[in-house]
Amino acid sequence: MLMASDFCRLANFPRPQPTTNHRGAWRGSCSPRPFPSDGRPSEPWAFRCLRIARPSAVSRGRSVSCRAAEITTDPGQDRLMKVPISNIRNFCIIAHIDHGKSTLADKLLQLTGTVQKREMKEQFLDNMDLERERGITIKLQAARMRYILENEPYCLNLIDTPGHVDFSYEVSRSLAACEGALLVVDASQGVEAQTLANVYLALENNLEIIPVRVLNKIDLPGAEPDRVSQEIEEIIGLDCSDAIHCSAKEGIGISDILNAIITRIPPPKDAAGNPLRALIFDSYYDPYRGVIVYFRVVDGTIKKGDKIYFMASGKVGYLSASIRSVADARVGDTITHFGRRAESSLPGYEEARPMVFCGLFPVDADQFPELRDALEKLQLNDAALKFEPETSSAMGFGFRCGFLGLLHLEIVQERLEREYNLTLITTAPSVVYRVNCINGDTIDCSNPTLLPEPGKRRQIEEPFVKIEMLTPKEYIGSLMELGQERRGEFKEMNFITENRASIIYELPLAEMVGDFFDQLKSRSKGYASMEYTFVGYRESELVKLDIHINGEPVEPLATIVHKDKAYAVGRALTQKLKELIPRQMFKVPIQACIGAKVIASESLSAIRKDVLSKCYGGDITRKKKLLKKQAEGKKRLKAIGKVEVPQEAFMAVLRLEKEVI
Repeated sequence: MLMASDFCRLANFPRPQPTTNHRGAWRGSCSPRPFPSDGRPSEPWAFRCLRIARPSAVSRGRSVSCRAAEITTDPGQDRLMKVPISNIRNFCIIAHIDHGKSTLADKLLQLTGTVQKREMKEQFLDNMDLERERGITIKLQAARMRYILENEPYCLNLIDTPGHVDFSYEVSRSLAACEGALLVVDASQGVEAQTLANVYLALENNLEIIPVRVLNKIDLPGAEPDRVSQEIEEIIGLDCSDAIHCSAKEGIGISDILNAIITRIPPPKDAAGNPLRALIFDSYYDPYRGVIVYFRVVDGTIKKGDKIYFMASGKVGYLSASIRSVADARVGDTITHFGRRAESSLPGYEEARPMVFCGLFPVDADQFPELRDALEKLQLNDAALKFEPETSSAMGFGFRCGFLGLLHLEIVQERLEREYNLTLITTAPSVVYRVNCINGDTIDCSNPTLLPEPGKRRQIEEPFVKIEMLTPKEYIGSLMELGQERRGEFKEMNFITENRASIIYELPLAEMVGDFFDQLKSRSKGYASMEYTFVGYRESELVKLDIHINGEPVEPLATIVHKDKAYAVGRALTQKLKELIPRQMFKVPIQACIGAKVIASESLSAIRKDVLSKCYGGDITRKKKLLKKQAEGKKRLKAIGKVEVPQEAFMAVLRLEKEVI
């Protein structure tokens, strides 16, 4: 039985059949190893759920019970044993990117015996190849540890969170499932933008914060623990008198961290007598077992065979096998008993607001159904991903997808291509514009083709963000220049310490979805960091830039740009198209237009046959007659001819749009 404050995993077996593969897959999930063969964590957060999430066959029940008994006898694997609720600690690790969260998590797993030394590897919880290649955490990962303090066993439930601003939604979901947070700050880099953002998220969830200074490079002269302690106290306002000095790489101070987690983070409240309420904080799709849901039991108890009810979707199911669709197991939903339902659902999570949009199209049109299924399954694992069907005259059927940022977009594209064997085309990233029409209607427009005609719209508003850049004082001038170039509005600048400053700008989101982050790192030699929040919509001088080829508009190449940048973007697009479109038998004009006004133009010269080659002299009137006849034919061909823009040209221009917009 699972009681209040416990964490569990809910498995959906689409069709439990007595096949060798299915039994093998099930036994794999009950293995004493910390991860099954598919790379997903099975034991962490899943402790006693091994007897819940399984087929109902009696024979399988016996085998699972035997395996569970074996788990408790293995050294370091007794974390599945029950402990009192007062001995449970639920916490997560929060920090800026590359401050040592994953390294610290590795040491905690190793010291508590959760992972044996022979099985240990760097970034143990980062189980995607993409995470290891880029050296960043993309998905929250959960782990359950057992630690003995003063001869008393404690259950420590850990969530390792991402550090990049594009994955802050993963951090917010982790915080909602915990009572405490471990704040990690690199002693050589100090407080950075995402450090502040994550601390504010933790304070909003009323979590106990343990400040930890991680000296990942303790052997280098760059580590300044005293300066970092002062920064934490002055910028964040946390008392660092009892901050823990540690080095995750060298294994220094890890025991002190475990002791602090037990003594300073409060245990969950005992609410076992209340009606069941369990919060879904993560899920994923397994090809053999179907939908796997990770949830925290907040109130009440749950046991094998209970009939449950999803309060948001209204779906009913048993814990073993009745989640019929990936859409039913929504992250943030509340699970309750079907017979004894809770009066209200848990607060859940605030719906993620996509900031960047782009079109995803399969190169092979026959892969459209596979792309749809892949997006549905990936959305189960990435709740911030939004998508809807879209049709393009150039690229066929696809989806308009919303992301939290450019890195989020790149990660989703790579996961679709790697995990689902798809070959995709992405359009240039864009944002959602708000159009106020003359008749009083307001239209949200994420695609230039949906923009109303100039005579029907009164004004166009674009989203603005408040961006905070933390930088050493040497790079203040170059970063302020960057903000001004991107149509930013300077707000304030504060020296948070003697050598570090905070610069705040408000600028259009469209100016930030390009190479803003790359420019920030380049101009500050990698020392600056940034964090942004959405502040609202403001009216701007925006225009729709159309591309006309041979007098006909090409809708997939249309874009919405600021009036001041229209000429530069139009010139770049027309020049690129001239290089890519093959020559025709007639002259082809390539024009960038704002309404009926042409602002940039290039011409593709015609393939011309030498009709005078058969003339060996003679009267000039003969030559003029042949040239006139050729000109009339080309004029007639231009009137009825069509220019086919090759797929390679579209892809090249889309890449160019990503660079110049």
